[in-house]
Amino acid sequence: MRYNFYGWKTATVKPINNIYPSVNSPSDLYDALSEIWCAETCAPRMREKWTSDNKTLEQCSITAFLVQDIFGGKVYGILRDGGNYHCYNVIGECVFDLTSEQFGNEKLVYENNPEQFREVHFAKEEKRLRYEFLKKSLMEYKK
Repeated sequence: MRYNFYGWKTATVKPINNIYPSVNSPSDLYDALSEIWCAETCAPRMREKWTSDNKTLEQCSITAFLVQDIFGGKVYGILRDGGNYHCYNVIGECVFDLTSEQFGNEKLVYENNPEQFREVHFAKEEKRLRYEFLKKSLMEYKK
């Protein structure tokens, strides 16, 4: 199968735990999240623009920290106009971004970016709640 997220061909890392038994690769997680991402998991400031055709819109930080829960590694951020960071994952030499599709054909630079920390991102209550909702939805997800 072909995916459109950045790094999909080399995203071959394995889970560090068995919290989500149906998730054995980043592609498995992407498949599940494609059924879960919704307006409620989108950042509130962009909910009006969220559509099922652009499921990854404003899902990056909550998704990247969920990836970290499952596969380990670190979360990094690309500074965007307006001062926000677009988050992605690095696990060893493997770099991938499950939510890169939201940028269409824009080329993002996935090197020399600052590490991101959940304590900073989840200091925003609404973001922490969206992350918790995403985790719970994944736990309840049935293929």
